[in-house]
Amino acid sequence: MNGSLSNILNFINMAVLASAPLLLATLGEILTEKSGNLNLGVEGMMFMGAISSLGAAYGYEQAVMAAGGTPSALVATIIAALAAAAAGGFGALIYAFLVITLRANQNVTGLTLTIFGTGFANFFGELIGKQAGGFVQVSAPTKAMFSNIDFGSLSRIPVLGSLLFSYNWMVYFGLLVMAVMAWFLSKSRRGLNLRAVGENPATADAAGVNVTLYKYTATVVGGALCGLGGMFISMSSTACAGVWVHDCVNGYGWLAVALVIFAMWSPARAWLCGLVFGGLLVVRNYFPIPGLPMQIYSMFPYIATILVLVFASVRQVKEHAQPASCGLNYFREER
Repeated sequence: MNGSLSNILNFINMAVLASAPLLLATLGEILTEKSGNLNLGVEGMMFMGAISSLGAAYGYEQAVMAAGGTPSALVATIIAALAAAAAGGFGALIYAFLVITLRANQNVTGLTLTIFGTGFANFFGELIGKQAGGFVQVSAPTKAMFSNIDFGSLSRIPVLGSLLFSYNWMVYFGLLVMAVMAWFLSKSRRGLNLRAVGENPATADAAGVNVTLYKYTATVVGGALCGLGGMFISMSSTACAGVWVHDCVNGYGWLAVALVIFAMWSPARAWLCGLVFGGLLVVRNYFPIPGLPMQIYSMFPYIATILVLVFASVRQVKEHAQPASCGLNYFREER
């Protein structure tokens, strides 16, 4: 394999890995917005999932070793995933209670959740790090659970092996969630009910759909997916890899919010859009332009975000538009 082709394949591999947390968070926000809730707290929920997963896995390992046993990497991974989903879901539950039950402003509540989640993660990350003697780090076997899966001979197929069979389990999990969500929203009865709630909750309510239950469920499950996206960053990304890094999420949540618009609220398009943004995040490592400062490369995803938002506001297609009631609280007595 020549150097140019190898460089392109490595770039695609890293773009896919960089897109994985974006995909999970984007899918979570799509599900939330399909219910009519605009949750701008994606960044905060990702932070909560990131620290909770790392802290839970680290705490489990320390407890087992203190008892004289050997921690199981598989159990540590399962605990980390459950903790991440629970933390993200809990943050979303707080949001849901405030906007659905108490009818608080959705934008303000989402922004507050981002501030809370960021502070929560950085505070406990530093606290656990000091108690651990400087920094939090999971064991090497647990780190290995988030490394690329060896598919044997499939991984060694020229070109295709590198493109399709050289990622960790969270990449494939994200693709599975995307497929299930696409089917759920377009083919299942409950999915169609959820879309009806997002478009016109009063009509859905009159048809016998439990609007409150659908909004709560979609928002909390969406938050759990955002938490898992945060776990990917703290446990699997090259910048962290099982070590707590201050401000590790670093804007991924806001990129996910923009990707929802870029994907036009479609789970099937979310992965492709995430891959584009993932490529923009890592392109500087593979295709540097002589004389161009590295800081400019860091701006690429955010420049793309601005362009996406401008394009979406100018070219509005009804069938690919935001759910009609998104951002508006529903009060049954007003219908």
